[in-house]
Amino acid sequence: MFTGIVEELGEVVAVEELPGAARLRLRGPLVTEGARHGESIAVNGVCLTVVEASGGEFTADVIGETLARSSLGALTAGSRVNLERPMALGGRLDGHLVQGHVDGTGTIAERTADGTVRIQLPPELAKYIVEKGSITVDGVSLTVVEAGDAHFTVSLIPTTLELTTLGVKQLGDPVNLEVDVLAKYVERLLTHDGSGTVAQRAAHEDRAVHGDRAVHDDKEAVR
Repeated sequence: MFTGIVEELGEVVAVEELPGAARLRLRGPLVTEGARHGESIAVNGVCLTVVEASGGEFTADVIGETLARSSLGALTAGSRVNLERPMALGGRLDGHLVQGHVDGTGTIAERTADGTVRIQLPPELAKYIVEKGSITVDGVSLTVVEAGDAHFTVSLIPTTLELTTLGVKQLGDPVNLEVDVLAKYVERLLTHDGSGTVAQRAAHEDRAVHGDRAVHDDKEAVR
């Protein structure tokens, strides 16, 4: 579990193409300090497993599903990336709960001199975004300023612009998005209880009501 507070602005050293996957070598002296095989590091908001770490660098394998769902497939040698280690149990939660499981990608649609950025997002994710709620953009925990049907806006402070990739993103650039996991759990609880979805239960109840009405009508006809 992460917090969306980027610890280090790292760099892609190399990208090795593998069958249906890729292996990334990244430079991040801070996040690799004491890192061991099997531990996790978030790269632009994507939780990756350390294969090996030494000399301030680490390697991680990225499977096809992750490459397709995130923007990691567009990384090349020299790309800057946001890096964060998992939050220690009992540590401070300065951002919000971030799983490192990207839900999709958005696109930088507009940015202004005052730090406001408008991001286009897949329509199916819009329902999880609310004004003043939290969202993770390329691994950065941000507060939603405005929530639309196919976009949202955030305001970036100078520190975020300086210490993360969001300071250099250009119009049209992709960004990884992870919506607040609490919103997805609430949706699941409201739409599924083991006996089917809300829609399925509603259809069953409707059939039951109309079935009872039909029986009643038949009895009236007999009379």
